[in-house]
Amino acid sequence: MRAAPFLMGVFVLLVLLVLASTAAAQAVYTHPVQEGDTLASIAERYYGEPTRESVLREANRMPGGDAGGLLPGSWIFIPTVAFYQVRLDDTWKSIAARLYGKEDRASALVEANDANRGVEPDEGTELVVPYPLRHVVAPGETLAKIAKLYMGDDSQALRRLRRFNSGARIERGRIVLVPLFDLRLVGEGRSEASEAFVQAAGGGASRVVQQEVETLLPDLIKQIQTGQFEEAVALANRMLGMRRLTSSQTVTIQKELAVAYVALERADLAEASFRTALALLPNLELDSVRTSPRVLEAFNRAKR
Repeated sequence: MRAAPFLMGVFVLLVLLVLASTAAAQAVYTHPVQEGDTLASIAERYYGEPTRESVLREANRMPGGDAGGLLPGSWIFIPTVAFYQVRLDDTWKSIAARLYGKEDRASALVEANDANRGVEPDEGTELVVPYPLRHVVAPGETLAKIAKLYMGDDSQALRRLRRFNSGARIERGRIVLVPLFDLRLVGEGRSEASEAFVQAAGGGASRVVQQEVETLLPDLIKQIQTGQFEEAVALANRMLGMRRLTSSQTVTIQKELAVAYVALERADLAEASFRTALALLPNLELDSVRTSPRVLEAFNRAKR
């Protein structure tokens, strides 16, 4: 019986190697079971919610009760959401096909990122990728019961589960994929995970920066509108220095920066900013009615 911890450890390592070799890899972190650990205590450590023990149980294919393979020295893996950096020409459907194997699962990505399905994701955007937990349907189980088990009282849980498993047969022994949006490492568990794991899969550093920039853009535009050009230059360059921006964020910042440079009599820097924006968005145009002649002149020189 003592072979169980070793075999589970080997299984987890094989899973990690397979996941690491695919573009659609989902993030996992292995936890060495300690004396006194329970699934509830491990869930509390990594997710901040002991009720997430159901996720750990299913992800590690454990039978009911903590006695199922949870022995000191054994290993279990801790799944979590991943993050994906949008590439040139990516669409919601192409990303879903790459990460989940089906284009029609794009709705999960759109919803998890509070996005508009009618607008394709911007190059450079860091998307949250829900973890697709594999649940084996038990006798008498329904999608409603499965949704309740993993997503609690979320009013959208059943709809989400149906869409993600469109066309699947719900019967004993079948696999149902449960897209978990909020499965993130927190607190003590996050600090225990390796730095490489957190950066690659659980960190979402780019997403944090991009969200911060979104909150700063209105301030930048207001500074331009109210003639605070030096302040605008400082803010724009601070945002650009954050890096990890989406292409549309960079274009917006460079456009506003160019306007500020024109006002400060630095046409050369204005043209450089416009050139950077045009390199990212070649079909960029300015409103010829609302834009000042001097700004239009710098813009047209940059285009040439």
